[in-house]
Amino acid sequence: MKINERKNGTKTSSYGTSGRINHDSSQFYNSRLYEGLATTEKIEYLENEIPPKFLNSIFCKSSEHMNELPDKSVHLMITSPPYNVTKEYDDNLSLDEYVDFLNRVWKETYRVLVPGGRACINVANLGRKPYIPLHSYIIEGMLSLGFLMRGEIIWNKASSASPSTAWGSWLSAANPVLRDIHEYILIFSKDSFSMPRKGKEATIKKEEFLEWTKSVWTFSAVSAKKVGHPAPFPEELPNRLLNLYSFKNDVILDPFLGSGTTCISALKNSRNYVGYDINEDYIKLAEGKISSIRNQLNLF
Repeated sequence: MKINERKNGTKTSSYGTSGRINHDSSQFYNSRLYEGLATTEKIEYLENEIPPKFLNSIFCKSSEHMNELPDKSVHLMITSPPYNVTKEYDDNLSLDEYVDFLNRVWKETYRVLVPGGRACINVANLGRKPYIPLHSYIIEGMLSLGFLMRGEIIWNKASSASPSTAWGSWLSAANPVLRDIHEYILIFSKDSFSMPRKGKEATIKKEEFLEWTKSVWTFSAVSAKKVGHPAPFPEELPNRLLNLYSFKNDVILDPFLGSGTTCISALKNSRNYVGYDINEDYIKLAEGKISSIRNQLNLF
């Protein structure tokens, strides 16, 4: 396929192009395919400071009301919501009630994010009879709130996936069942796809950038028994996200704190954090881990 070229770069051809440096994609984004979709506009960048007494803190309350955080004060949200499947920390909500609850949290997240701030949501789909595509419900809710979707990452957990034998009908087309070895990481922005970088320090290395901008990530899950939480995600997950989508000293939010992995990764990567959870035991677990990391890093 011949790529149309311009003196100052490449231009999108009828079937796309592999050229990415100085590439003019206006023809594609001005097509009717994008009619009616929310797109980024020129906006005034405003950022408010979080009161020092609330920064690097964990709050035992619902993240439906994050009153401690001013509007436009958080740079990046990383979380994995509770799955509402009657685990010990779940409420037994209907699907509609569950999605409404999540949307209230996402609405608060939108409020506290700076323009261009990012929201990263790790989610696994559920069930088989029928299959519940939770990621699609979350995408729909986020778009309805005005978030811009940046993309989705497939987290391939194959190396650590449990040896499930839930095949359905063995060696038969009667009812074969798929066994999930992946989860989703959904990536969104508020108002703009870009954040100002003047005076900011990036912390990602060239090799990491090349690898982590791919849409499939492969790394192992972590043992719930080892962590002490029924649905933990590994530190590798927030480590990649916060280095890819935030700068040094930015504020990282986790509205469903769990065992505190996001906060720990924020500390290790010279970021600030704020976390919320309604379970006192998990907060104590997280605070213990955070205290240990602070001692290791001589942060007092």
